[in-house]
Amino acid sequence: MAVNENAELEELIRNATGGSVSTPVIEPDSTDEGGGLDFDTLLLVARRSLLWLLLLIGLGLTGSWLFLRYTKPVYRSSSILKIDEKTEAGALGLGGSLGTSVENQQSINKLSGEVEIIKSNIIYRRLRDSLDLNVNYYEEGTVLESELYGISPFRVEYQGDIIYNTKFNIRFLDSQQFQLSYLLGGQEQSVKQGLNQPFQIGGMTLFIRPSALFNKETLDRRYHFIINDEGSINGYLDRNLLVEIVNPNANTIQISFQEFNPAKARAIVNKIDTVYLQEKLVQKQAGYAKTLRFLDQQLGENGQNLQGAAKELQNFVKRTKTYDVRSNVAELKGRVEKLEEEEQALTDKQQLLGDLATMVERGNLASREDITIEESIPGLANLADAQLSQQLGELNTMLFDLRRVERSNRETTEAVQSRKDRIDYLKSNIRRTLIQSQLQLRKQAVKLQNLRERYNAELQRLPEKATEEDQLKRPLALYENTYTMLMGKKADFNIAIAGTTPDFQILSPASMPGAPISPVRLMVYAIGLASGIVLGLGLIAVRYLMHNTVTNVRELERATTASVLGVIPTYDKEKMAVSKLVVDKNPKSAISESIRSIRTNLDFISSSKKKRMISVTSTVSGEGKTFVSVNLGGIIALSEQRVVILDLDMRKPKVNLAFGAENIKGVSTILIDKHTVLECVQHTSIPTLDFISAGPTPPNPSELIISPRFDEMLAELHQVYDVILIDTPPVGLVTDGILIMRKADIPIYIVRANYSKKAFLKNINKLIRANNFTRLCTILNDARANGLYGYGYGYGYGYGYGYGQGYYEDTKPVEGTLARLRKRFS
Repeated sequence: MAVNENAELEELIRNATGGSVSTPVIEPDSTDEGGGLDFDTLLLVARRSLLWLLLLIGLGLTGSWLFLRYTKPVYRSSSILKIDEKTEAGALGLGGSLGTSVENQQSINKLSGEVEIIKSNIIYRRLRDSLDLNVNYYEEGTVLESELYGISPFRVEYQGDIIYNTKFNIRFLDSQQFQLSYLLGGQEQSVKQGLNQPFQIGGMTLFIRPSALFNKETLDRRYHFIINDEGSINGYLDRNLLVEIVNPNANTIQISFQEFNPAKARAIVNKIDTVYLQEKLVQKQAGYAKTLRFLDQQLGENGQNLQGAAKELQNFVKRTKTYDVRSNVAELKGRVEKLEEEEQALTDKQQLLGDLATMVERGNLASREDITIEESIPGLANLADAQLSQQLGELNTMLFDLRRVERSNRETTEAVQSRKDRIDYLKSNIRRTLIQSQLQLRKQAVKLQNLRERYNAELQRLPEKATEEDQLKRPLALYENTYTMLMGKKADFNIAIAGTTPDFQILSPASMPGAPISPVRLMVYAIGLASGIVLGLGLIAVRYLMHNTVTNVRELERATTASVLGVIPTYDKEKMAVSKLVVDKNPKSAISESIRSIRTNLDFISSSKKKRMISVTSTVSGEGKTFVSVNLGGIIALSEQRVVILDLDMRKPKVNLAFGAENIKGVSTILIDKHTVLECVQHTSIPTLDFISAGPTPPNPSELIISPRFDEMLAELHQVYDVILIDTPPVGLVTDGILIMRKADIPIYIVRANYSKKAFLKNINKLIRANNFTRLCTILNDARANGLYGYGYGYGYGYGYGYGQGYYEDTKPVEGTLARLRKRFS
């Protein structure tokens, strides 16, 4: 068979045209393979795989049964605990002051912390001490072993240099003796010993003592035990213990344990509940004591620091003679402000005295006589000088009196002069009074200024004192607050301890597990069934994807544009080494009926009243081309038409073998004019059927076919015969077939069911397009009843060809029962 049929076919077409005509470009055909899912083929593959599907399902269910049979069931025992803290501190009248303390205590006892406590080595150690987990006792069964937790007929005691994690097999010989075997240093050791008698294994001393369950049945059974070390027990508990938070709001925790022995699982869960409560109380008491020790230590240290800070502040007060520097600052600032106000008042008085002196010299104290001097000079009252006010009043009166007199007297008169003299004298007295007042004011201003400077100097020194005071007060306040806080914490903590009680409730105690959690029988069988179905469907899918041969007429019609003449069923009535003429021996067989149907269909294409030339070809050898040619020729000949069969497969001639004749001369010798047509014609058992064998194999079959002598030979045969039926070489291997198909009236292409590749059908479409074979027809050969597409002839008819052993050798083996069943489902 060619490696690449498409490439070979294009090469054949080029050779057939002499290289002068290029192969036309062929667009993809909608009928080519790969247009979608072929449900007919899928159904066929499914039917053929039905037996395998049932076998795989049975295998899956069998595997599930074996898994359940040889897998130890796992049981789970669970309990639900409620963990809470009840405080009675409110009954002491201090409930409101304990909020922070209670919240801190609750934060310490979070459920996540409780889970870690349960799965800690502390609980594991208590479990080892309270439960018999150090030694595992087993009874050996046919396939599986079972642990005898709490029901062992014997008990092991040991001491000394223990041999851990070693399997000790024990068999009781009688009610007083037993035999113990084990591996030590890679070698098997065995010892016979009496019950209740100590014996040595290395550095370990063992005692085997019978229990209350020891009886006669114990002698017929085999046991073994294993002494576990701490690491093995902890690992065993870690693997099988599960602690989950069920409801954080309700403070509930579920404790579960998985084990092959349900009684052991329940015992471990119940013991965990007990030891957890005990451990929780111990841890709380230890935590309380540690907290109190810490508070006492901190109170002592803080008290010493507080005393030191208070002493340093006391020394500062003695040295600075002040208890509050910041209050002194405010006081000094007030004094300075008051001095400044007084200085301003003195300045105003001095200004007023100056103004009075000017007014006295000018003599314009008051503008009217009816106005007093105090009303004329408002600031005079601020001087608080009665003598000066009196003198100014007298001066003002005298000035008005002088003006009145001057209006009626001359200036030189005695009345005027006397009054002026009195006025001058009074002014002189006033001047002295003003000068004395100014001197007194200056003295007061100097005193105020000195006092203000002293206050300012003192203010400048106050920040240093304030800083020093702050440095002393800060640690004092800190130590005071800390000491007060620690004293309050200690009091609150003692009250909380007195009023707090653990609330530990087993809401759902561990019970004896009834059904195993693993394996679940229904689920295991479902998985086995699903696995078988999936594997079966996978097998169907793989077989469908790998199905690359033509199976039935539907595939042939779907993938090609050529007409289907008919279907030839499988023929296995007798084993044939080569193709033979069978229609004359079995005229009523399915083979004969199917070929008659093909003959009838040929008449629709080309009338039997005209001379016809029919070529029969295929893609590769082994597709039944010679068988169809011989038997189709026989059927046509039986209809009173003269038929001659030409064997043009000169490289591997087979027509002569079909008729049991020799191949000494034939087409090849005719084309080289060595023999005539009449000399090469051979007759058959059917009077109107003749054949011409291929003759000796020539070196150039293609050149002989395209020679003019070949057309002359066909013309001679047309004069004698109604139908010339040509058995051509496979077009997928050589070019001869295409050359002959061009000359034929009806080219026939043979496709063998379950043998011809689907890719071959593409070659048929390309041949039709490239060579314009409008009358090219196909025949599905060697089809089973389910692939006949309307031709139901039952089983047992047709013929078989081998694959890979010559052209058509039948290598069908003898069918067994399984093969017949598979055939029944295929």
